[in-house]
Amino acid sequence: MAKDTMKTAAVAADLLLFDDWNDAIEDGVRAHVRGFIEAMLEEELAVVLARPRYGRRKATENGDASQAHPGRRHGHRERTLTGTFGKTAISVPRARLCGEDGQEREWRSASLRAYQRRTKAADALIAGAYLAGTNTRRVRRALASVFKGEVGKDVVSRAWRRVKGDWDAWNKRSLADEPIIRLILDGTVVRVRLDKKATSISLLVALGVRADGQKVLLAVKNMGGESEAAWRALLDDFVKRGLKTPELVIVDGAPGLEKALAALWSDVAVQRCTVHKHRNLLAHAPERLHEEISDDYRDMIYAKTKEEVEARRKAFIRKWRLKCRAVADSLEEAGDKLFTFTRFPQSQWKSIRTSNAIERLHEEFKRRIKTQTVLPCAETAAMLFWALLASGQIIMRKVDGWETLAEKPSDQIIDLAA
Repeated sequence: MAKDTMKTAAVAADLLLFDDWNDAIEDGVRAHVRGFIEAMLEEELAVVLARPRYGRRKATENGDASQAHPGRRHGHRERTLTGTFGKTAISVPRARLCGEDGQEREWRSASLRAYQRRTKAADALIAGAYLAGTNTRRVRRALASVFKGEVGKDVVSRAWRRVKGDWDAWNKRSLADEPIIRLILDGTVVRVRLDKKATSISLLVALGVRADGQKVLLAVKNMGGESEAAWRALLDDFVKRGLKTPELVIVDGAPGLEKALAALWSDVAVQRCTVHKHRNLLAHAPERLHEEISDDYRDMIYAKTKEEVEARRKAFIRKWRLKCRAVADSLEEAGDKLFTFTRFPQSQWKSIRTSNAIERLHEEFKRRIKTQTVLPCAETAAMLFWALLASGQIIMRKVDGWETLAEKPSDQIIDLAA
């Protein structure tokens, strides 16, 4: 009986959270929006016609007033415009303009485009909410109070698709003027809808490091996997758009990527990510040895000097050849590419040793799309990754040791003798 009483009271109140949070300032601003927009459109038309509404025509030098204005007004049309101020019905002035050929044409406002139903700020707000990790169905509820009514999921999708023009231009931009000295390449797997089925695809991501140390996103390509052909397509596109050969490339050790790099830039220094190699070593040993392997590996990779790195590598190989041969073989497989960082100034070692810069982007991207188990299509996945950085949702800082980037690396590689 108590439950029925409480339920009746709740229904009688018929009030949801935030419903009674009235704001006199907001209400006052929204009430004056219609008048402001209509006045702005009337002023725009008055400038085009060279006379205000109900104003007389000014005569020309020869006294002919009919040639003093380029057209005539003819009524108004009702339009609905949604902005950050909410949905507003406005009266848009109409006019016919006289062309040089003597033909009349309908006047089009430069401020309010034909068929425009939302302001650019409203579209930016919708797209920003989507980028923040809210799916299309939840955006309409989240922005309902702002727009004084629900925003349909189709509206959200259309606002997001407006980003495609900028995305296409970004993919075609020239890279000839980009002072890129370092590349960080890696891929990540996402689920998208292809042919009405959830399918896993790979996003190939390329970060560049400029001469001043600033990291910049260079490319995001959706591919079926991380094969040599897939990576070669991305690298060939860089060359086609004028990217200069980098001084260093940081990779995760994927065979396809290394083959593509060897075929295109055989002389470029390559650094294998030490974090990925650490995982490989653990995969070759039983779990009871993982802690010991990790301790020995960290002592080697994070040694203070190049000489210490060489000495501890030799000790690692000798020890694990006897204890677990597969671990030693896995380390030797990487060769000197695992220790390319020792050729550079020590202040840069932290930023060169791993591909963590790009891994952080992968993690942030996955966090944003976790509300959407499957993305609508492959292109949407790549666009979304790019838009997170292009919109400022994610900001990348300079690499550690950027002050010494101008120093040339040593040609002497680490001693691989064990």
